[in-house]
Amino acid sequence: MARLSSTAVGGLNVLAFLDMLAWSEGTSTIKASDDGYNVLYGGGMFYGYADHPRRKLTFPINGKPVTSSAAGRYQLLERYWDAYRASLRLSGGFTPENQDRIALQQIRERRALDDIKAGRIEQAIAKCSNIWASFPGNSYGQNPYRLEKLLAQWQKLGGALA
Repeated sequence: MARLSSTAVGGLNVLAFLDMLAWSEGTSTIKASDDGYNVLYGGGMFYGYADHPRRKLTFPINGKPVTSSAAGRYQLLERYWDAYRASLRLSGGFTPENQDRIALQQIRERRALDDIKAGRIEQAIAKCSNIWASFPGNSYGQNPYRLEKLLAQWQKLGGALA
């Protein structure tokens, strides 16, 4: 579960969206992880939250090698961690709370937060699809989930549709 409170993120629908996102990115489902907050691209772990792990890993996806520095619950790239850490004036490292804050900022930047709060999840997913490879409509070619599966998971996690 996201580490920020429902009040801090804007309600239970937003918490459910963050949890659905971590599920879809495959991080929160790794049993040995810290609810996905310490997961590297490809499913390995990193230890310690002082900084982004800054590891570029390569794995085959659909027969092609894909290299990424993605890490954490929401699979944030190293370069975006550096940019958001500065712009949001985050202290304390690549902590679970800071990972939540950055995911929320990315959602805000796509103008999807109001959709999530109102239960318009299909619209929110579409608006955020260029950020997360697990969302349908992205151009990453990394086998996204079907919308129906994401909606079912979001509701299972406590989200309420409009």
